[in-house]
Amino acid sequence: MPEFATAGRAEIAAIVVTYGSAECLGALLDDLRAQAEHLALRVVVADNSPDDDTLAVARSHADVIAVPTGGNLGYAGGVNVALAHVGDAEAIAVLNPDLRVRPGALRTLLDELRAVPRPKARPTGVVVPRIVDETGATSTSLFREPSATRALGDALLGPLWPSRPGWLSEVVRMPSAYRSPREVDWATGAALLLSADAARAVGAWDERFFLYSEETDILRRVRQAGFAVRYTPHAVVEHSQGGSGSSPALDALLEANRVRYLRKHAPRQAAAYRAALVLGAALRRRRAAVTALRDERSWPSLPEASWRGSGSPAAAIVIPACNEAAVIERTLTRIAEPAAAGSLEVVVVANGCSDDTAERARGFAGVRVLELSVGSKTTAISAGLVATAARPVLVLDADVELPSAAIPGLVRALAEPGAVAGRPPFAYDLREASPLVRAYHRARLRIPGMSRALWGAGVYALTPEGVARALPLPAVTADDVWVDRLVAQDEKRIPPVPPVRVRVPRSARALLHTLVRVRRGPAELGVDTGRGTLRALVRTATTPSAAWDAAVYAGFALAARRRVRRGTSGSWERDASARTAAA
Repeated sequence: MPEFATAGRAEIAAIVVTYGSAECLGALLDDLRAQAEHLALRVVVADNSPDDDTLAVARSHADVIAVPTGGNLGYAGGVNVALAHVGDAEAIAVLNPDLRVRPGALRTLLDELRAVPRPKARPTGVVVPRIVDETGATSTSLFREPSATRALGDALLGPLWPSRPGWLSEVVRMPSAYRSPREVDWATGAALLLSADAARAVGAWDERFFLYSEETDILRRVRQAGFAVRYTPHAVVEHSQGGSGSSPALDALLEANRVRYLRKHAPRQAAAYRAALVLGAALRRRRAAVTALRDERSWPSLPEASWRGSGSPAAAIVIPACNEAAVIERTLTRIAEPAAAGSLEVVVVANGCSDDTAERARGFAGVRVLELSVGSKTTAISAGLVATAARPVLVLDADVELPSAAIPGLVRALAEPGAVAGRPPFAYDLREASPLVRAYHRARLRIPGMSRALWGAGVYALTPEGVARALPLPAVTADDVWVDRLVAQDEKRIPPVPPVRVRVPRSARALLHTLVRVRRGPAELGVDTGRGTLRALVRTATTPSAAWDAAVYAGFALAARRRVRRGTSGSWERDASARTAAA
């Protein structure tokens, strides 16, 4: 019986991300073993399941590399976990667990990947197969790059005019398109083969797409890296098209992630694209999708990734907390499961508290509380860094919600050579914010420099080298700005993991108070990025709405600078509007 390669060079490393897949995984592994008769094949199963049934199936094959992810990290998160175990491989296959792989399919995909491109053609980075259903009929699996015009065409015409021009449909419906090899924009992620060069060029899969749109994103990035994505009908896999299940919540998540994708890659089209999606969902009476598309406030309740860990500390978290009784439980709830499992070393440093912050924090299993009489954030952080042993260590503001699923990807990124510090991405919670506050934060998100710094997210992470640089932490208002200045840009890591949720001030008055404190911190350190920010802000004003947002941003920034110069307030400007227990 053919064996899988567990070491050395493999022609293909096959990644299978599973969740409750015990019933179907065995058949796929049998198919892959048959492929291994004429192919050096390594198989890695990354299991997101809440039980060990699927892992038991994988481990019944001694030559399958079975890796528990420690939670439900989603499809992209599972792929990223598996990528650390592929070893030396010419290509990487990503396969759904409910696939059946027809004889010779992987060899055919690899031959297509190896084919010398035509003169002046881009090298092939990804090859996708023909997908058939249980009856043998070819499934619709090829797509064009999403756009507002194509979404509108699909909303109004659907499958009624399959031969319509490509600019009127995202879906490739013409049967003739599936009969011959061709270059495509993207394809369903049930089965694809990436060259090792393309995989290195694009890096990690984006874990912000818990489920759906992750393949659209990775294949766009493959094309942006200079590679072609090709389809071949000569490699065939069978897929039921129902592997992820179906529910109103998943339907809503599908549409929300389509909007998130446009916001990431084509933000100017995002509003029109969203409107077209609403129309299409309404015409087809998909109520959950319509609700999610019309009311973004429901998105935090959609299915999301989670992580509990493996039982040994993967990282430490230090939370400085001064009178944070209103929010500390909300923050700890997001990391409660890995803390209780011993996968996180969590230390809450209650400093100068006159409320019951410490008592509330002690109510969480696995959370250690240090109490300091003096109310000083930097003193609290220093005490927490000294008190923790696990590394890396995350410094987390008490009012910022860190999803547990962001931690494993951040830990992997900080283990890369040369990494000293990092953070997850952040997302603003604008649900209760006033129109002016929303405009300010929309403008802020458009400024490229804001997304590359360690400050602004309410959390940063340090490797042992980062801790050594940070200590002793001086008495500054903006500890994150100070740490950011200690780390070169190429030493920072901001991986594409689930974002922290930053609750913004609800009113213009509360925002201004917060900005005074935020501005005072850099001023203490002699940091003034005003001119650079202004230039970047002007470049974002490409539409009337963006110009309005930029003007609002500039107004708030100027007002905060004036107050700092005048020394209007010597107190700590805390935003109480986002610190209510019900928020």
